[in-house]
Parts: sequence; structure tokens; C-alpha cells
Amino acid sequence: MRTIERAELELLATGAWILGAGGGGNPYLSYLNLCNQYENGNTVSLLDPADLADDDIVAIVSGMGAPLVGRERLSDPRFAAKPLLAMERYLGRKFRAVMSVEIGGTNALQPLVVASVTGVPVVDADAMGRAFPMGQMTSFAIAGLPTTPLVVSDIRDNEVIVSRGEDASWMERIARKVVTELGSIAATCKAPRTGLEVKRHGILYSTSKAIRIGRIVHEARRRHDDPVAALVEAEKGMILFKGKIADIQRRTTEGFLRGKARIDGLDGDRGSVLELAFQNEFAAAWRDDEVVDTTPDIICVMDSVSGEAIGTEMIRYGQRVSVIVLPAPDLFLTPKGLAATGPRAFGYDFDYKTVLKAGT
Repeated sequence: MRTIERAELELLATGAWILGAGGGGNPYLSYLNLCNQYENGNTVSLLDPADLADDDIVAIVSGMGAPLVGRERLSDPRFAAKPLLAMERYLGRKFRAVMSVEIGGTNALQPLVVASVTGVPVVDADAMGRAFPMGQMTSFAIAGLPTTPLVVSDIRDNEVIVSRGEDASWMERIARKVVTELGSIAATCKAPRTGLEVKRHGILYSTSKAIRIGRIVHEARRRHDDPVAALVEAEKGMILFKGKIADIQRRTTEGFLRGKARIDGLDGDRGSVLELAFQNEFAAAWRDDEVVDTTPDIICVMDSVSGEAIGTEMIRYGQRVSVIVLPAPDLFLTPKGLAATGPRAFGYDFDYKTVLKAGT
């Protein structure tokens, strides 16, 4: 176990925003909260998942809702910790550690914020290896592990505990309805996982990966190199398209941010058009009306100069962007993984497609 250094917080935020695939919420506000916590002496420890005892219990925390609403409702560390403390009261047992449900976006920092309040360490793992919009898209759900109990808390004095649910899809439906009633943003503590379950089914060392990705981007900036090119080379990804945002349509509905962005090509892509559809995260890309890449690949829109990720709630007309594709964790490319996270899981009538070479 080691202390996460103050300088690593910014690297983590940068890397997590890229792994968010456009969703998960901008981690900047959580980053500021953590900086404040560190200034007050509330540092956070990172725990190697191999050091968990099999019977330890780990809290899986997240923010849930529409990213656009998350930018309007500022939260604080006490709000993030609320559902974990409620879960401990419900279980009558203390957690050994806390862990993120997804390493993408602000949820990558959510366990650190919780840890800064509670003092428990953060496990170097998550359940997605990126961000996905729905709870049945976790590695634990794909493994068939129980998805209850679940705690959902808001900024008021509302707290909902779901003690039983038929399956992960039903739990997502119930939780999403609750979150919608709470204003489309809430903090959650999902079904506790044992140390053995984390080691067998978690996406391991993903916090370290996000820090590594952030470091690649920041070091490229310092060298005045192309941070986008440096990232795709280091992470075995691909630049899918370069262009300018020509149109953006989005709406918040049922606790999701849905929409489509159109990008007119520049440089080598001049004369072509790329369309990106999203449900919180980018789910599919069409080049000149042909599907070229889909979820579970990590499709990310980045500022072409700074290498900063641009979330679906922050895309605006005129931005010069590079669209990149990074490989998803292997689990999501299995038949079960594709059934849970591929394009058909989002309602599209086509199968998974990728621009990445096999083995990347």
C-alpha cells in the first residue's frame, strides 16, 4: 500500500477523463475537492488488490446520473461518503477498502474522495476499465455476482436501500428511476464485493493505468510533442478522425445524456464527416454514413492541441478535435462481454466493429 501523491491527482484526473469515453462526468470538480482534502492533511492510500484478504469486504462507490446535471450540482466529500456510511450501518460491518465502479470520468476519483473522508484505502481496480452508462455493464454483473444491496443517496436527507433485485438489469432500472426522482444525480454504494471477488473479477490496476495515461499526456505537453499521438502510441490505440465540431444535439432523459455529434473532417480527413452517438459515453461512430467503430472500444474526443478529453456534456460547435480509439479490457470482447456492452446492448441493430488490429 502506498500514498497517492498530491501531484498524481491531476494525472489521475486527466487519464480518467480520457478513459471516460466521453462520459463519467468531468473529474475537475472532484479533483479540486481532493486538492482541498490533501491541503487539510487527508491523504489517500492506494491498495494493491493482491493484498486483500479473501473475506475482506470492499465498498463499490459511484456518482450516478446525467453528466450535464453533475456540472450544475456541485457536491462535496461528505455527500460522496454518505451511501458508504449508510451501507455500513445496513450491513453492521466496516469496509476494508473502497473501490470505483468505473475508472472513467469523475467516478475514478469518487473512491478517493470517499477515502479522504473515511480513512479507508482505495483498491487499485474498478469494474469497467473505462466508463459505461449502466450498472449491468460491470465485470461483476457479467460474472453473475449478486447486485444487492444497493444504497442511493442525494444531497438532501433522502436515502434509498434496495435489498433485493432480480438481476443487474432490474437493478439498473430501479436505481435509474430513483436517481431520476432525486434530480438525475446521486451518490451510490453498490453491492459489496469480497476481496476474492475483486481479485477474480475486477479490472485490476486500473487506477495506476489512469495515472500512467495522464502522465503520458502531461509529459508530451512539457516536451511540446503531440499529446494525442503520444497517447495512442503508448496505449496501442488509433486516431480515428480529425476535424471540427459542426453540430451537437443532446438531451437529458431518464437519467442519461443522449445525443449525437457531427464532425467535419480537417487535414487528412477533409471532405469526410464523422458522426458520434452517445448515451453518456460514446457508443458508435459512423464515417460518411458507414459504421466504423463501436462500444466496447473506448471512443474518446480530445482537443487536438492540448490532448484534453472532451466529455459529451462539454462538446460545442467549432472545437478542433481528434477522435481516438483505445482498446477495451479483454473481458468485454468475450461473447458475454459483448452481449452486455456491445452496440446491441444500446439498441443498435448491428454488431461490434473496431478499427483496432487484433491483439492490441
